[in-house]
Amino acid sequence: MNMQARNFRWLNALSILALVTGIVAGCSPASNNEKKEAKSSKAQPQSNKITIMVNLQTPVVPSDKIEKLIEEKTGMDIKFEWVPDGTYDEKFQAAFATNSLPQAAYIKNQSSFIQLRDAIKSQQFWEIGPYLKDYPNLSKLNKETLNNTAVDGKIYSLYKERPLARQGIIYRKDWADKLGLQAPKTTDDIYNMLKKFKESQAGGPKTVPLADRNDLIYGSFKTLSSYFGTPNGWGVENGKLVPEFMTKGYMDTMKFVKKLRDEGLINQDFPVTSKTDQQNMMYTGTSGMYIGALTDAGVIQDKTSKNVKEAQYDVANQILGTNGKPGVWALPGYGTLVMFPKSAVKSEAELKQILTFFDKWFDKDIVNYLKYGVEGEHYTLKDGKVVPNADTKLLEKDVKPYSTLALTDSMNVLPLLYNIPVEEKGFKLSDEAVNFAVQDPTVPLNSPTFNEKGARIGDIIKDATYKFMLGKIDETGFQADVKKWQDEGGAKIIDEYNAAFKGGK
Repeated sequence: MNMQARNFRWLNALSILALVTGIVAGCSPASNNEKKEAKSSKAQPQSNKITIMVNLQTPVVPSDKIEKLIEEKTGMDIKFEWVPDGTYDEKFQAAFATNSLPQAAYIKNQSSFIQLRDAIKSQQFWEIGPYLKDYPNLSKLNKETLNNTAVDGKIYSLYKERPLARQGIIYRKDWADKLGLQAPKTTDDIYNMLKKFKESQAGGPKTVPLADRNDLIYGSFKTLSSYFGTPNGWGVENGKLVPEFMTKGYMDTMKFVKKLRDEGLINQDFPVTSKTDQQNMMYTGTSGMYIGALTDAGVIQDKTSKNVKEAQYDVANQILGTNGKPGVWALPGYGTLVMFPKSAVKSEAELKQILTFFDKWFDKDIVNYLKYGVEGEHYTLKDGKVVPNADTKLLEKDVKPYSTLALTDSMNVLPLLYNIPVEEKGFKLSDEAVNFAVQDPTVPLNSPTFNEKGARIGDIIKDATYKFMLGKIDETGFQADVKKWQDEGGAKIIDEYNAAFKGGK
């Protein structure tokens, strides 16, 4: 089933459910009085059991070793519903449509969350924002990230912490040193480094200076566009929200990448190159620059060193933009979300008990069980830092699936011992990038038309961007495709986002 068909089924199921819910609510005065229901149920005895639905990212269900330790620490009897990652959205959709979701359900990503906004607005999930201040750990959650998860200004979910801005440049330092090149600080520096790599044939006669792939977001393009002053997704011009592809920075980025391709400074087939093939160009010593997650630096260094012993990488991310200041696009600060359906959580008292449980999710012992496993079995400590067990099969069996459940990478987490210096530097720079990260202002906003058509008409811009960079259309042709996007729903998306932006929702 393709993504468009899946989204259609998802939206259709939500629409039908919302309609049925509205009809039932209209016919039943009792259903409109949630406060009375919550109040009357407070006196009911609370169970020490909790059911949690989560996506499984390993081939088999994990052992219950970690589960039992968490039960001991929380005093709760936990029932995990492990669902294979590839079918998770469909399983969630089916459970949601039949009111059979568990008390806590993990939402895979931002796209899945957006599809739930109508259901959230119809009060089918608990609003948890007013309660967070009452818990020692939950009260410390990042306010900006929480705001990015808001629906109509209200908080309905806990979030799985993600680095805000981990994108940057990973390059062959040994090549740069031989050519007398410093770490790039501007887009001109990036171009000059790539040009020198090509002219010197640093990686042999078939040197491809920049390795890229078929991804306008996590490949090179979106990060480069940050350096050209492009806003993140949407920007504000003259007090009005505009999509990034209608800004000068976006056009300048397309021209820059086209120039790289015309001069042979990037792999010619990057629009159809997979991430695996992109990284293999680095591993084999053919390419000298990779623009993407700085956290990939350790793996790239390790695998390249096995083929090219003298290879040395470095990382950079404080590239000065058109305003003379560094800036890089930011993720919303969350990946997975956890929500609490009212079909399973029947009362305020039950909700509070569940939030107490998840507050303990951030305690030192539980955080490190989820991320690393058991000290002495799954990892050891060296100078207070974690050294994972070399037995990857053991970690996959006992620990790796539980890392999906972890909600923090910072609060009470033991530091990892890095054996590769550039890997540690990559993570350090990613952490520091929070100081100049550029947020997408539409993340907490709602556009019904975007929810319905955004992915489909977004392909118009995606295709036009590649066509421009490949020289198949010029600026006039690109603007014609922008007009097509507007005519097929884009203009309405702009209007809806601006109405929400001005209204604060």
